[in-house]
Amino acid sequence: MKKTIFLLAAAAMISACSTVPITGRSQLNLVNDSEVLQSSLTSYASFMQSATKSTQTTQSAQVTRVGKRIAAATEAYLKANGLADEVKNFAWEFNLVKSDEVNAWCMPGGKIVVYEGIMKLVGSDDELAVVMGHEVAHAVAKHSNERMSQQVLAQYGAAAVSMATSGKSYATQQIAQQVYGLGAQYGVMQPFSRKHESEADKIGLVLMTIAGYNPDCAVTFWQKMAANSSSSTPEFLSSHPSHSTRIKDIQGWLPSVKKQYAK
Repeated sequence: MKKTIFLLAAAAMISACSTVPITGRSQLNLVNDSEVLQSSLTSYASFMQSATKSTQTTQSAQVTRVGKRIAAATEAYLKANGLADEVKNFAWEFNLVKSDEVNAWCMPGGKIVVYEGIMKLVGSDDELAVVMGHEVAHAVAKHSNERMSQQVLAQYGAAAVSMATSGKSYATQQIAQQVYGLGAQYGVMQPFSRKHESEADKIGLVLMTIAGYNPDCAVTFWQKMAANSSSSTPEFLSSHPSHSTRIKDIQGWLPSVKKQYAK
């Protein structure tokens, strides 16, 4: 009996796998897009109620301008690669908020928030495209879905498969509160894993290149981030790649990305 349950769970797990655009990585996806979008919109609305929008009109316009180009490139890629149905999941919105924090994020559904603090390191539209491309990449790759799926599985075991695929949303809503930190943890989501961060770097590099921005600026931007960072946390203890690892990876990806995606 236990063997049968295991085999059924394994089969269901395989059927619950999806593929990340651009990288082609297989990922676990036990939660419905609609549930993830509903939860993320709730968290986004909560954040915007407490946040103060920036009064820096030039920078706000820059965020919107670059955001729209990255969004258009994202939709163009999805449509050109048989993923047109994914476009309906995005209702793009771009906000610059008043905060000295060096941060930016994109919720599932395309809700993008940039903090004034990171704009101090942005010297051009190309460098801002590095930031925006990276954050949009998290949404395109459905990293939030994957994190929720991993937590559902960890908390509910094999039963998670039938639960997550039977339309019972209570448990996944509870998981969403942990993932998005409703009402409490603004960063705004807990950091993604190093694997997700590295994947977002690569996908973001592709998206900014498709949008017509200079991908070489990804190296100079992350060099600025490294110079601005005061963290001495060892990479194996961090949820993000070290700056040196990130820059080395980007430099390795650049030739093929420019060859395949540059206009």
